[in-house]
Amino acid sequence: MIEVAIGIDIGGTNTKFGIVEESGSMLTQGSIKTDSQKGPKDFLARLNQAICEHLDRLEGEILIKGIGIGAPNANCHRGTIEHPANLPWEGVTPIVEMFQEYFPYRMIITNDANAAAVGEMMFGGAKGMRDFILITLGTGLGSGIVANGQPINGHGGLAGEMGHTLIKPGGRLCGCGSRGCLETYCSATGILRTVFELQADTLEPSALRSVSWEELSAQKIFEEAQKGDPIALKAFELTGAYLGEGLASAVAYFNPEAIFLWGGLTKAGKLIFEPTRRHMEAHLMKVYKGKVKLVPSKLQDINIAVLGAAAMIWKEVKEERVQGLGLGVS
Repeated sequence: MIEVAIGIDIGGTNTKFGIVEESGSMLTQGSIKTDSQKGPKDFLARLNQAICEHLDRLEGEILIKGIGIGAPNANCHRGTIEHPANLPWEGVTPIVEMFQEYFPYRMIITNDANAAAVGEMMFGGAKGMRDFILITLGTGLGSGIVANGQPINGHGGLAGEMGHTLIKPGGRLCGCGSRGCLETYCSATGILRTVFELQADTLEPSALRSVSWEELSAQKIFEEAQKGDPIALKAFELTGAYLGEGLASAVAYFNPEAIFLWGGLTKAGKLIFEPTRRHMEAHLMKVYKGKVKLVPSKLQDINIAVLGAAAMIWKEVKEERVQGLGLGVS
């Protein structure tokens, strides 16, 4: 018998899923269009069908240990998705209750970055760590925080939104409605905005001046930075400066052993890591200096949100085994 957990990552455009063994091996994975305009009932019916098709293709007897879900604005205490910015589902959607009509198994939901942090802890570079932070640098900035070996969920189940902490009062408008949020400066979208601001504020020549907003990408900025383009280099420096300052504040709050960076922006390597590390160290209290590792995720080329969602199930299973042996979980 093959024991598996199902991991699901609900996104605004696509929803991805995978069937994962306890070792972290993903037996099969797939995706569907979220098509959120049709509502959660239609979405869950299509998701159920897609998962069942993948389960049917597996050989041998399958035992599902549970389903983990990563989603925007997910409340882990209530099993709900609440007022998500990138899904037009109004109010509170009892997603766990609705999905258990198809799969009557153990089900856990949390925000996608929290799920990714559990994946890093179970299968990645944070194995053996009890205190760390995972930052996801994609279209926005997500964060998963683990303290004393447990993800921090908060009183309302919505903790870990470092991307919406204030870094520049009165700054750029954010999708959340506030101004100056960290993710408006430190994300794939944020670095694009930085490039256009630099073009407006300086007269320096740059190959990026001929690139439209629709054509510009973080990858293009990286390529030009490698060639020594001054605006591209300044964009990475500023992105790292804001991110480093934000991480320095996080270190003061949580005193992590390490901070892991994941996502497309981290593929720029030293162009993003060097200024981030330098500015983080410059803003740390003396007692923290030189003591916090800033490293890339070891799950960089894996769908970390799907793997992490499944990892939440395996984490609970492992803890139950330990408790069953009378050893307790600290």
